[in-house]
Amino acid sequence: MNHDSGLDNYDLKILRTLAQEGRMSWRDLAEKIGLSLTPTLRRVRRLEDEGYIRGYTANLDEKRLAGPMIVFVSVTVERQISDVLEVFETRVAQLPEVMGGYLMTGGADYLLRVVVRDLDHYQTLLEVLTRVPGVANIQSSFALKAFVNRPAPMVGAG
Repeated sequence: MNHDSGLDNYDLKILRTLAQEGRMSWRDLAEKIGLSLTPTLRRVRRLEDEGYIRGYTANLDEKRLAGPMIVFVSVTVERQISDVLEVFETRVAQLPEVMGGYLMTGGADYLLRVVVRDLDHYQTLLEVLTRVPGVANIQSSFALKAFVNRPAPMVGAG
């Protein structure tokens, strides 16, 4: 879905292509989108400068490096005041098992996506989480299967 009318079809092709293969050479990118090298590079630099492209990373195998178990952890804190929230976010962001963290509306204050090797590893992580100041309640849901996990939005779709 295109939410910015400032992007044309070539820009969208660049974004889609780089999201799939960020290590592609500039020459190959230009050929794939149907522009010559110089205008392609100019467009890529503009997309970088305007923040559409924030950087280039390798897509690492989460299961092999961190563990095969994905757990969604809902956390409620004792009080939603800035000091408690800041301490929680700072401490949790340092945990290598935490792959994503979100301040939420609804029943829980936070939703964490964590990856662990096994139940023993999760129990160890849970002990760490319960010691974070201000944590009042923790509820866990184990993912049975991941069926979509996009590294980037589907640019220009829909």
